[in-house]
Amino acid sequence: MKISDLAPAKGAKKQRKRIGRGPASGHGKTATRGHKGQAARSGGTKPSWFEGGQQPLTRRVPKRGFKNNFRKIYAIVCLERLNVFEADAVVTPQLLHDSGMIKKLSDSVKILSDGEFTKPMVISAHKFSRKAIEKIEAVGGRAEVLS
Repeated sequence: MKISDLAPAKGAKKQRKRIGRGPASGHGKTATRGHKGQAARSGGTKPSWFEGGQQPLTRRVPKRGFKNNFRKIYAIVCLERLNVFEADAVVTPQLLHDSGMIKKLSDSVKILSDGEFTKPMVISAHKFSRKAIEKIEAVGGRAEVLS
């Protein structure tokens, strides 16, 4: 067998239907769209969510509550987890992302005071809890608020 002998299986390759190519093609004139009606017009197909004129599902289902599309999303990091860095380190959101503590850099970072914190370091984040700032300063560190 040679590479030139290779061919797709019988019936595997089917030619596409060429419509609107004159009466001899068998798909001319109305180009398989039928006569008149919505489906015969250009742009005349109904969207997949169209329900034949009955009240659409999205309008039938009751709406509850309020969703704030402008809410600020924070990635939460507990102080105890920052003990993995060496003393006097500068902890930034980029460093937290690289170490796998936060998933997305696009999220703002908030530091919470959970757990023991033992090493002095400079921590840069978008937000801190009041107790977290107290714990950081108690061991000789510094909390820098990013804008």
